[in-house]
Formats: sequence, C-alpha cells, structure tokens
Amino acid sequence: MTIAIIAEDFAGMRAQAAGLAERAGQAWTFHPVTRRGIWRHVPARYCPWPLASMAPFDIPAETRLLLSVGGTGGVAGAALARRLGLPIVQIQNPRMALGRFDMIVANHHDGVEGPNIVLSRNAMHGVTQDKLSAARDVWCARLRKPGRRLIVVLIGGANGRFVFGVPEARALGDGLVRMARESGAVIAVTPSRRTDSQALAALRACLVDCDASVWDGTGENPYLGMLGCADMIVVTMDSVSMVSEAVATCAPVQVVALPGRSRRISAFIGTLIEAGRVRPFTGHWSDWSVTPLDDTTIAAGELRRRLGDRL
Repeated sequence: MTIAIIAEDFAGMRAQAAGLAERAGQAWTFHPVTRRGIWRHVPARYCPWPLASMAPFDIPAETRLLLSVGGTGGVAGAALARRLGLPIVQIQNPRMALGRFDMIVANHHDGVEGPNIVLSRNAMHGVTQDKLSAARDVWCARLRKPGRRLIVVLIGGANGRFVFGVPEARALGDGLVRMARESGAVIAVTPSRRTDSQALAALRACLVDCDASVWDGTGENPYLGMLGCADMIVVTMDSVSMVSEAVATCAPVQVVALPGRSRRISAFIGTLIEAGRVRPFTGHWSDWSVTPLDDTTIAAGELRRRLGDRL
C-alpha cells in the first residue's frame, strides 16, 4: 500500500479520499480518527497533543503518502506526517496553517488560495464513466421499463445545516408525482443513512400511486446502477458528495432546496448552476444538454505531478 487515509469514519469522507487515491492509481488503507476523553468536546485544532488525544494510528511500513480529510483529519494527519516524515495531501479546507500540507484539494467555495492549493468544482469521489457503464449493464433491466424514462432520487437528511423532515418529504413527493405524470417516467429512490425514517415513510406514502421503488437498504446496493441508468437525477442539497457524484453522470440534475443555511454549500450549488450542470428542482420535467462534470481526475493528475516521485 502507498497511501494512508486519515479521516473521521464518515462515508462521505472515506469516499472522497478513496476516490482521489484510486484516480491517482494508488492503493490505500483507511485509518479512522477518533478523539478520546475530554478532547471529544473540543475542536480538533485546539488539541495541544493531537496524536495523544486521538486513536493510535498503525500506519503500514510501505506507506509513502498521507491523505487527510476535513478539519479533524487534517489536524491528526499533519501531526502524523511530521512524526513519520511523510508528505501529506489534504482534502477540504483544514482550517489551520495551510503550509503544513504539501497539497490541499479544496472547493472553489472554500475561499482558500496558495501555491499548494488545487481548486475543484466538486467533491472528490470514485464515480467514473467505466464504473457507471458496468453498473448500467447490471441494473438496466431491474430499474428501467421499456419506452419509459427513469427519474432517480437521491435523498440525504438533516446535517446540522439543513432540515429534511416530513413536510419537506411531502413537498418533494408531490413534485416527483407531478414530474412523473408529465413525463411518463418511473421513479427510483435511494435514501442515505441520515434520512429520517418518518420523512421516508411520508415520501413513500406520496409515491404509492406512482410507478416508484424505494430502496429499503437490504440486498445489493443499487446506487451506482441508479446513477448509470438515470434520465434525470433529483438530489437534496444537503450532501455535497451526492451532488458531486450526480453531476459526474450524463443525466441532467435538479437540486432540491431545503430549509436551513450553509454559505459553503449554497456557493457550491451556485457554481454548478453557473456551469449549466444543475437546476433547481421545480417538480416539472426539464431537458437540457449536459456533459459530466468531474474535477477529480484533474486533482489526481496534480497529485501525481507534484508528489509522484514520492510514490
């Protein structure tokens, strides 16, 4: 193995780091950050001894690069890089001294710049055209119906910034029913681990008279297949990762606004709207020409260009 990923054990963070590592052609190991004792209640950047206050890291001897994600991962990764004498790449604004990292992959809306900064319009991820094509071959017959288009719906949930509860689920459901009736499409829905169970039940109730399926979390995960087969993708705005994966496909993407506020996420969505890649969800079918938007390959190329000799 050549890359050790240092991050909190969240699916989105793991997916971002793994996606960048794989695009750079590198194998990776994952090492979750867990703050211990009283330090669980203190922002990671204020921990005076990061490696003493976080879970021990058993980094393989063959590791040549550390890849940290987020603020907490960045604090732990920077301290570990200094101890081991390894280069480190950070994903997302670490909210600490930028010079402690050899390279930082940040989004345009992060508002950081410098010689070690690589800017991206989307979050890093591992959704490639080859993976989408393979998933399409497997899932097409299961998800699509002859002569009918497919609306794929990706649902997140409350994240401390936005709310997705029963009222929001009902409003989304009513819009999806209208869109399906206008277009004659079928609907496939997948929730996330953050989706509230009552909100999901309310959405199911709205779709009961539609030709719709909602993944119940059992059996084979249809997520990649849904992305690969979609004629239209509808995604809630709370998840930068889900929106980034949606715009990497060949399908138009409509983004569902939610109650709440996040300057960074609003700026992220604004960038994609300006690029013509997404539009706000209106509950009506709207076709427009799109091409996949994915800066992960650019970031991976920069990683290899800048640090390839260390790998």
